Formats: sequence, structure tokens, C-alpha cells
Amino acid sequence: MATIDREISRMEGERSLPRANGELLFEEPWEARAFALAVALNQSGLYPWRDFSSELAHQISAGEKAGAPQAYYRAWLHSLEALLQKKGLVKSAEMQSRAEAVAHTDDHEH
Repeated sequence: MATIDREISRMEGERSLPRANGELLFEEPWEARAFALAVALNQSGLYPWRDFSSELAHQISAGEKAGAPQAYYRAWLHSLEALLQKKGLVKSAEMQSRAEAVAHTDDHEH
């Protein structure tokens, strides 16, 4: 875990994690869950952190170039989804189906 902690803390520029007083900043519970999922999947060996970091930079840059920058953790989530699809770990249709199921059952009481 120490290695990934260093890699995460060294993310710079547009990829750097939102912080307040040195602590990670999550505005919504889903943001913390998306963060934890990306870290846990990396730690389990499904992808190297540099692959995720590169995808995150791509997502942020694409949003800015399109004139529609994404909120940081929205870009984080899209990066995770794209990386999982590229690695063949999940299919787009399956991800869409699960997202719809969660949206349907989520009572938004977090």
C-alpha cells in the first residue's frame, strides 16, 4: 500500500487529487467509493497505477478540449470505466446495465 500511496500523492497538475488542509476532499459519497475502487483494483494487480493516471489525464484533457471540463471525480470515474473496458475486464453493455440498476435502486440517502 505504501507504494501506491506514494504514486497517488505524487500525481501532479490536472491529475492531482482534490485536497483541503492536506486531506483528500470528497464532496459526495460516490466520489470516495470511486476513489477506493480504483485504488483497490490497482492493488489487486488488475492494472498498473500509471495506466490509470494516464487515462485520467486523457479524460481531463478531452473534457477541456471539448469545452466541457468534467468535475474531477466524474473524470476519475470515466477513467476507471474506460480502463476496465480497455483491459477487457468489463463490457460496456454490462457496465451500463449495472449503472442503470444502481440508479434505479439508489435512494440517494447517503
